[in-house]
Amino acid sequence: MSIDTLIDGLPAYAKDLKLNYSTLVRQNTELSPSQLWGTVVASALATRSESLTPALLEEAAKHVDAQTIEAAKTAAALMGMNNIFYRFLHLSSNEKYATLPARLRMNGMRTHGADHIDFELWSLAVSALNGCGKCIDSHEKVIRDKGVTEEIILAVVRLASVVHAIGVVLDAERVAVAEPVAV
Repeated sequence: MSIDTLIDGLPAYAKDLKLNYSTLVRQNTELSPSQLWGTVVASALATRSESLTPALLEEAAKHVDAQTIEAAKTAAALMGMNNIFYRFLHLSSNEKYATLPARLRMNGMRTHGADHIDFELWSLAVSALNGCGKCIDSHEKVIRDKGVTEEIILAVVRLASVVHAIGVVLDAERVAVAEPVAV
């Protein structure tokens, strides 16, 4: 199903999501196509939404090349791992864990083939969705040190939050239709 069909079919209670998607994606003036669609792809994968993810991947392919899409997928995959690991380090009261090596392969951070700043923005978006403060701080510092403004960073996080919320609504509606509540 196309993303336009999914967005147009959002229930009335999610009208703000429909409007926000339109503003952030269809009327984007802040982000480059790579930043925008890479964030959409990485965020879609992070939602794990069975209906939203394929629709957004299909739409992204109309706007950016396959290498950008694969790099955004790499960012989502690596952050899916790193966000759990580093959030654990952050939340654990045992300080010894932070002194031990991670021993996690992250070659994709260097070999993704996309613009470095874009990749960091996508990683930041997924880290925000996954609630990893340590990763948020790390990626935000890297891109701020490279001159990216707070406005661009917030635009990426805003977009990720809307993609996530749409995925939640679509999946909740699918479950509600599939399993009606007994009265």
